[in-house]
Amino acid sequence: MTKHHQTDSPQFYLTAPSPCPYLAGQSERKVFTHLVGDRASALNDVLTQGGFRRSQNIAYRPACEGCRACVSVRVVVDAFRPGRSFGRILSRNADIAGAEIAPSPSSEQYSLFRRYLDSRHAHGGMADMTVLDYAMMVEDTHVDTMLLEYRFRGPDTGITRRGNGPLIAAALTDVLSDGLSMVYSFFEPDLGHRSLGTFMILDHIQRARRMGLPYLYLGYWVQGSPKMSYKTRFRPQEHLGPQGWQRAE
Repeated sequence: MTKHHQTDSPQFYLTAPSPCPYLAGQSERKVFTHLVGDRASALNDVLTQGGFRRSQNIAYRPACEGCRACVSVRVVVDAFRPGRSFGRILSRNADIAGAEIAPSPSSEQYSLFRRYLDSRHAHGGMADMTVLDYAMMVEDTHVDTMLLEYRFRGPDTGITRRGNGPLIAAALTDVLSDGLSMVYSFFEPDLGHRSLGTFMILDHIQRARRMGLPYLYLGYWVQGSPKMSYKTRFRPQEHLGPQGWQRAE
């Protein structure tokens, strides 16, 4: 009886204030709960639709006093049409195949993850993650999630749907009832000319469309934060506000 109560009525907690990673001089607080048990996926669905994000078996969202800069963003899949810029990125990466695998960590993934962090986020909050930390990020989950591995196409890719050669990009992605949610993605920093981060988002939009899912959840957009500005390029999109999800103009 106690287990049933805990599963159906999750307990929420509030973190202590800490420096905001997006806006200088600001502090952040988060409200969070645990995603465990048989109904974790259903709870993850509801919370993601309500503006939460997932990290391992934790669902969280900002709860900052006096600041509402973090805005949840989702792309409207069926209405999305890639323009010339996105079309060029898709063409440039037509020789890459993404394969869906179970969320299982590997040394190859961690090596790529480490190169990505050292090149792009050397001073970020994840910079000190060990191989064990990475393994927990990937496999510590009770929800419906998958790992997408991207490699260059080979002679048998048309049959196996898998690429050959070294891993060049990867994305940890949750499968929701109404969309895909990109939890975390990383890529080979030496291939900057390919815009692999953008390519993976475009690929996820295509995958969501094939799966009949209406949305791709991109997490938070923070106005005034350069590292978040790329998310506004994928339109049409909806933002979560006081009146619910609404088209962003």
